[in-house]
Amino acid sequence: MFEFLTDNTLVALIGAASGILLGLAARMGRFCTMGAIEDMLYGGSTVRMRMWILAIGVAMMGTFALTGAGMMAPEQSFYLSIRWMPLASILGGLMFGYGMALAGNCGYGCIARLGGGDIRAFVIVIVMGVSAYIVLYGPVSYLRNMAFFQEEVTNGLPPGLIHLAARQTGLPLAPLGIAIGALIALGALASRTLITEPKSILWACAVGLAITAGWAGSYWVATTGFTAMPVVSHSFSAPVGESLLYLMTASARAPSFAVGSVTGVALGAFIGSLIKGHFRWEACEDPRELRRQMTGAALMGAGAVLAMGCTVGQGLSAFSVLSYSAPVTFLAIIAGAALGLRQLIEGFQPAE
Repeated sequence: MFEFLTDNTLVALIGAASGILLGLAARMGRFCTMGAIEDMLYGGSTVRMRMWILAIGVAMMGTFALTGAGMMAPEQSFYLSIRWMPLASILGGLMFGYGMALAGNCGYGCIARLGGGDIRAFVIVIVMGVSAYIVLYGPVSYLRNMAFFQEEVTNGLPPGLIHLAARQTGLPLAPLGIAIGALIALGALASRTLITEPKSILWACAVGLAITAGWAGSYWVATTGFTAMPVVSHSFSAPVGESLLYLMTASARAPSFAVGSVTGVALGAFIGSLIKGHFRWEACEDPRELRRQMTGAALMGAGAVLAMGCTVGQGLSAFSVLSYSAPVTFLAIIAGAALGLRQLIEGFQPAE
């Protein structure tokens, strides 16, 4: 690699650079899962949900274009190297979505809010990161391993829809993935409201390219460097806990893609909020609201570990390699968020 850069530092810089793009998209392009779900269910608008779907299509096309060029191996990603557990995807997705509604945003959105000066988001990010690590490595990990042991796929077909389709049709993996990604992107663009908002299209494409850049950069370091590295892209659940741990023990551990990614999103959101003139310090004045948000953050951290990803991890990165878990988890997150929003907005009283 480069003499003045270790592999760990280099992959962290790649995570930071592409994370800045995600942070800018959140603040300047209003790219947000929670906002997309709220708009779709209560705002009468599908623009932001179509932005998310467009980002999925772009990320998928980019990822499989890399695969065709020999610059990415989807099978090496976490989502295709771990045995898929449908119940974990559903239960974890529901927990994450419900917690997201209580907290008011997902991990990615909270980091972006933190970059804009929201102190409430700082509390949510810390609670979510700690919760994720408690379930991943702490006392609760014993129960998690008993119920949902994350076993590596050692032989057989990777748990990916595209791999299954390629085997059934005999078509090459990369062109098939690019074609499916293109269809998804075109489906998202089949809306007059989105077509008339070129800024929304631009930022959705930027998010898809950020996911692609994560795969490209981490795969390059993993295959050309001297240190064993995982092939990863962006996610904001366990990586938040990893970043908190790095802040406390940086002298004893190397940086990682996750640390760079979280830092990059916060920095990009900070820059975006300054450009838009939206930066301002905010705090929570209602203890009950803060309690609700902290409860939601704890549910998000635990749910993301069970589901092996969050709205970005499963909803974008896992989708870009077309893992079995991605659509199931993403739909479960939407269902959980819808339930949480109904409780917050309408209550659970039966209609008269």
